[in-house]
Amino acid sequence: MHDLVIRGGRIVDGTGAAAFDGDIAVNDGLITEVGKVTGEARRTIDATGRIVTPGFVDIHTHYDAQATWDPHLLPSGWHGVTTAVCGNCGVGFAPAKPERREWLIGLMEGVEDIPGAALAEGIQWDWETFPEYLDALDRAPKAIDIGTHVPHGSVRAYVMEERGARNEAATAEDIAAMYEIVKEGLEAGALGFSTSRTMGHRAVDGEPVPGTFAQEDELFGIGQALADAGCGVFELAGAGAAGDAAGDGPDSALDEIDWMHRLSAKIGRPVSFAMLQFDSRPDQWRELLAICEQTHDKGAEVIAQFAARPFGILTGHQTEANPFLNRPAYAEIAHLPLEERVKRLRDPAVRTRILGDERAEGEGFGSLLDVPEMLKKIFPMGDPPDYEPGPEKSIAAIAEREGRDATEVLYDYMLGDDGRELLLLPFFNYSNHDLEPMHEMIESPVTVLSLGDGGAHCGIICDASLQTFMLTHWVRDRTRGPRISLERAVHRMTQDTARVYGLLDRGVIAPGYKADFNVIHLEDLKLRRPEMAFDLPGGARRLLQKSEGYDCTLVAGEVVMENGVPTEARPGRLLRGATSPPTA
Repeated sequence: MHDLVIRGGRIVDGTGAAAFDGDIAVNDGLITEVGKVTGEARRTIDATGRIVTPGFVDIHTHYDAQATWDPHLLPSGWHGVTTAVCGNCGVGFAPAKPERREWLIGLMEGVEDIPGAALAEGIQWDWETFPEYLDALDRAPKAIDIGTHVPHGSVRAYVMEERGARNEAATAEDIAAMYEIVKEGLEAGALGFSTSRTMGHRAVDGEPVPGTFAQEDELFGIGQALADAGCGVFELAGAGAAGDAAGDGPDSALDEIDWMHRLSAKIGRPVSFAMLQFDSRPDQWRELLAICEQTHDKGAEVIAQFAARPFGILTGHQTEANPFLNRPAYAEIAHLPLEERVKRLRDPAVRTRILGDERAEGEGFGSLLDVPEMLKKIFPMGDPPDYEPGPEKSIAAIAEREGRDATEVLYDYMLGDDGRELLLLPFFNYSNHDLEPMHEMIESPVTVLSLGDGGAHCGIICDASLQTFMLTHWVRDRTRGPRISLERAVHRMTQDTARVYGLLDRGVIAPGYKADFNVIHLEDLKLRRPEMAFDLPGGARRLLQKSEGYDCTLVAGEVVMENGVPTEARPGRLLRGATSPPTA
């Protein structure tokens, strides 16, 4: 009697091998048979006409706080993710002295745009040290598995207090103390250490994240903890990740990669860095990947994290990226509830005033987006959303065809769906108005699919649906260039991401592996348009994006999501370090 049998599915096993038809048997949370399974089962799932994949492993999320109150880690749970890694980019909530808790919330709010009020209400601080934080995550009910890094910002502030928070240089004693905390965290089960060096990452008070200007003695001193513990990934958002748009300078990434390779070779551990394509140096990513390939033979393992779709800012009346925010006539009504605001926006007199020439001095997205050039880069999304629109679909192009003012066209689109309409501004990864560079990144041996940022950027970005996008756009729907095979896409989201962190017990459908699966009706799979929800603690807002077409998602053989609806099953576990592959 098997615990579970999935029968008659098209199995895409995660290794990149050709898909095949067969059954899967599960007992005690592990796969026991693949092929033709005989015998009865306590539960049977009919997967006829469906693909069956391993559960997806998402290695770049920011669920550090949300994991303590949300077992399913939505929206990632809607997109087949069964393992999530958080604590990226040097921000997190441990170690945390009581007097530093509010500051850590401000750091996360500033860097990752997670509402501070929601964090303050949602986090139940029952830890100080990093091992105590892991224990708290361990106690929290979980539908999916989660692991985390030791974050540099928290460590630096814990050891150096105000000096660390304000990016003063670390002394030898400071570095020794940080080494001990990171080593202790790794030995307790952290999957690695993370830091940030881009000027685009700032606390809510505007200060660069701690560690932004860390010198090599600090970086290598902390990196030695990974070498001595014999485990972990050194993860970072490096200087130059977003080019001069973040204030780093367009060549900063090339300057940074030298020490990354030297560090990886010295400590014998992987170094993984965020990589985006940006307008001022649209082909720099090729230089970075060439350097990674050349140095792999010299004992270094440096891996570029990339996203397979535009790094897209969402523009609308409910997001932070509203082009009209600096117009005085709009500011007069910006505080109103959406329904009332939309009613006023439809008033011809209000419309005329807002579309006039008057502007207020200001910063932020209101100033950045309210220029004619940006209207060539803003696109209606549609439902399902189009993440690879051609230049002819921009607001500026629509306006030119219709013989209208482009700002008026934008105004009208933003009033769609009673003011809930969202438009896409592909800020990065879209320099040539197509995703061909991302196609090359998918095929590179020195990249890893990442940067979905699940749980973060609540008011402006919603990219945690990358896994569903890989299957819909790259495998099935793309028309503006070559697609990729189903087997390649699944491999890049399962075995490939899992093994970066040494999670060798998952990501493959074969006997002995963890029984994490997705059962998917590929022909019906679709992404819905992102929408604004107000369901964080205290009613704070966040962008969410749902999917259709996942029959079910299973973790350790238990169904945790069925037709997009979370179940009551809680088989998720805290990952404490790397995991061993099945024994023969």
